[in-house]
Amino acid sequence: MPINITMPALSPTMEEGNLAKWLVKEGDQVSAGDVIAEIETDKATMEVEAVDEGTVGKIVVPEGSAGVKVNELIAVLLEDGEDAGSIDTAAASPAPAAAAAPAEAPAAAEPAAAASAPAGPAPVANDGSRIFASPLARRLAKLNSLDLSALTGTGPHGRIVKRDIEAAISAGTGKAAPAAEAPKAAAAAPALAAGPSADQVLKLFDDDSYELVPHDGMRKTIAKRLTESKQTIPHFYVSVDCELDALLALRAQLNGAAATDKDGKPAYKLSVNDMTIKALALALRDVPDANVSWTDENMVMHKHADVGVAVSIPGGLITPIIHRAEEKSLSVISNEMKDLGKRAKERKLKPEEYQGGTTAVSNMGMMGVKDFSAVVNPPHATILAVGAGEKRAVVKDDAVAIATVMTVTLSTDHRCVDGALGAQLLGAFKGYIENPMSMLV
Repeated sequence: MPINITMPALSPTMEEGNLAKWLVKEGDQVSAGDVIAEIETDKATMEVEAVDEGTVGKIVVPEGSAGVKVNELIAVLLEDGEDAGSIDTAAASPAPAAAAAPAEAPAAAEPAAAASAPAGPAPVANDGSRIFASPLARRLAKLNSLDLSALTGTGPHGRIVKRDIEAAISAGTGKAAPAAEAPKAAAAAPALAAGPSADQVLKLFDDDSYELVPHDGMRKTIAKRLTESKQTIPHFYVSVDCELDALLALRAQLNGAAATDKDGKPAYKLSVNDMTIKALALALRDVPDANVSWTDENMVMHKHADVGVAVSIPGGLITPIIHRAEEKSLSVISNEMKDLGKRAKERKLKPEEYQGGTTAVSNMGMMGVKDFSAVVNPPHATILAVGAGEKRAVVKDDAVAIATVMTVTLSTDHRCVDGALGAQLLGAFKGYIENPMSMLV
């Protein structure tokens, strides 16, 4: 019988993904283990392998489709002797209208959605069939109260795109049924709680003065997680200045001593960030009560310092993790960080390389930022914000001198790291930065 291929869950928290690219076409023969598609999650692009062998009988979800739910049917394989006529995608898929209802429940409070499912960016038509539309088209349809099921798409595979919405607006067609008064009243409270709606904001500007850019999965995830963090985690902040001259001298010495290959390329090239990662990991080893995560039932006491490092990528950021950083040499940390940073920018990290961790470092010093406060990213209880090293006047032995000084700010989850404990952790960190030879022992 036909073999269903569904959208895989590429991480424990994944709820939907974008089907970026098909690497096979209908009629192709595939074997177990063959890479058949590329899926974009909020943080990475990952390959999907076939788990059975057969012939690609039907591609259900076209490439470029966004918001494909986990376990949704995306393609069908045929076994020997079967033909495409034996495929019944309606029977093979879970009922789309019923499956979509819980996910779309918050939208039910909106006037258009309450009156009629297709009145907003609904994923299904009245007959239960899926409506293919770009995120921008769905957004524009909602803003202009258009019924997507009443429109004909001119994009790839009949997808509704921006020009179809603009054509409907010009022709005055595709209008959704007006909403009932009761749902309008019900929508008022959520709107006030959540702030101004898009409609309210856009009415303040001329139509030709802005462009709508739909949020991608990464930006939505960042917004959700950091909003939850600031709303649910009681933050407090501790700052300290660290003198860097000894660290910079040791860094230059170690880089100069690095072995080179036949092409003259050094085996490693340490950065201040690499040494910061090591110093924070050792500080957490020395102050284990700060190397924790909060849960409602227990305090999670971590045995190793797994340090996430914020890396800026197009559209957002990601935090690849240096696992067991307290046990690793500076050269190993440096080379791991270069590899993780490169693959992060290419969105090629594996989930286990950026999910979890026990703390994080966010370094904006290379951007000229003197000091800042970062937002704790659960399950972490701490995050270290690192500013730029700069020449400052300092007092030594009752005399003014010049030193290279870096300001760092530790953000902590006050539920599990109190003020004195945070100060103790920062003191240990400062000790390693100002006495960097201790990191080599």
